Amino acid sequence: MEKLPKRERQRQLAGIIEENPFVTDQELTRKLRVSIQTIRLDRMELGIPELRERMKVMAEQSYDQVRSLPIDEVIGEVIDLQLDRSGISIFEIKQEHVFSRTLVARGHHLFAQANSLAIAVINEEVALTATADIRFVRQVHLGEKVVAKAYVRSVSGERNKAKVEVFSYVGDDLVVHGHFIIFRSTSEGTVSEGGHEDENRH
Repeated sequence: MEKLPKRERQRQLAGIIEENPFVTDQELTRKLRVSIQTIRLDRMELGIPELRERMKVMAEQSYDQVRSLPIDEVIGEVIDLQLDRSGISIFEIKQEHVFSRTLVARGHHLFAQANSLAIAVINEEVALTATADIRFVRQVHLGEKVVAKAYVRSVSGERNKAKVEVFSYVGDDLVVHGHFIIFRSTSEGTVSEGGHEDENRH
């Protein structure tokens, strides 16, 4: 692959980060085929902070507060939340989340992230999981960051329930896809109609 000129590489780097603020420097090295030192220098020249700082800025931005459960019971850090519409959380896989031999994340941690986010997006004091249909697409390993994106869908004829769809990614890779039916504590409120998956990727 021909090496990109510096200006074009930096343009692509800025575009990738704008599209996915959760992308890591390691993922950028694979996408742009350069060393991690080059990625860090490019970021510095462009004034783009490292991932941890980008996460901090996003977390400090205003968003709705979780109503359906205590914030510390949501698995992962909530980055964005629009009640009865959508939410995003990010979960770093650490030593306590993996099998000791394979260093592969235990499935119940990935389920817990998706399930707790599906509950968190519901605009009710009490929300409970009625059913869950989870598909694990690929293994997640120690040190990877899982970005879960939840979207509330309407459930026709059942106003006391909401359908929530969750997509969990590591970089560009879909790792978990879940469908949840959530009981709402009251029949009040409106469940928004979500878009298509392709629209929700960004």
